[in-house]
Amino acid sequence: MEQPGFTASLVAGGVAGASVDLILFPLDTIKTRLQSPQGFYKAGGFHGIYAGVPSAAIGSFPNAAAFFLTYEYVKWFLYTDSSSYLMPMKHMLAASAGEVVACLIRVPSEVVKQRAQVSASSRTFQIFSDILYEEIPFSLVQFPLWEFLKALWSWRQEHVVDSWQSAVCGAFAGGFAAAVTTPLDVAKTRIMLAKAGSSTASGNVLSALHGVWRSQGLAGLFAGIFPRMASISLGGFIFLGAYDHARALLSEVGREGP
Repeated sequence: MEQPGFTASLVAGGVAGASVDLILFPLDTIKTRLQSPQGFYKAGGFHGIYAGVPSAAIGSFPNAAAFFLTYEYVKWFLYTDSSSYLMPMKHMLAASAGEVVACLIRVPSEVVKQRAQVSASSRTFQIFSDILYEEIPFSLVQFPLWEFLKALWSWRQEHVVDSWQSAVCGAFAGGFAAAVTTPLDVAKTRIMLAKAGSSTASGNVLSALHGVWRSQGLAGLFAGIFPRMASISLGGFIFLGAYDHARALLSEVGREGP
C-alpha cells in the first residue's frame, strides 16, 4: 500500500466536512430539539433552525481535516498484505484514532452550537468524553462498513468505485450507524443540555440512558432517530462522496505537477 497523499486527505476532508455541516445544519438542529428534555417546541421548535451555524462552520473544516488526516495515516501505518481479514479491525482503529484527534477541535464548537440551538447551559470539560462515547461507537460501525461496501462494489464491477458509488456506500453506512447509536446520541444531548448541578449534568452516559429509559422508555432512547438517520445518511452521501472525489482530484493535480 503506497503512502497516501496526506495533504490531499487534509484538504479534501476539510472541504467535505464544511460542505456537509452547512448543508445539513437545520436537520441537526431539529434532531437536537427533539432530544431536548424541555420538549421540541419549548426548545425552539422550527424557529431559528440555523442558530449556531457560525460555530459549526468555523469548526467543521479543521475537525474533518484532522479526522481524515489521522484516519488515512493510521490505515497506512497498520496496512500489511498478509492480514486482509483484519482490515475491518484496522479501519476501526483508524476511525477511533481519527475521532480522538478531531474531538479536540469539535468540542468547543459543539458546545457553542448546542447552546445556541436550545439556549441551555453546558460545561465544556465534560463534552470531550461525552462526544467520544457517542462518536467512537458510531465510527466503529460506519467506517468499516463504508470500506467493506466499497470493496464489495469494486470486486463486483472489477474496478475501483467511482465517487458517486462511494457516496452511496457512505449513505448506507451512515444511516445504519446512526440507527444503532441513537441512544448514545440521546444521552450525549441530555448531558449537554442538563441544568448545572443536576444528576444528568454529571456526565455519566449510563446514568443518562437509564434516566431516559425510566421516564420515556424505548421511544425516548430512540428520540429523533428518523431525522438523525435522514441527516446522517444524506451526510454520509455528501461527506464521504465529496471526500473521495476531492481527494482523487487533488491527488491527480499533485501527480501532474505545475
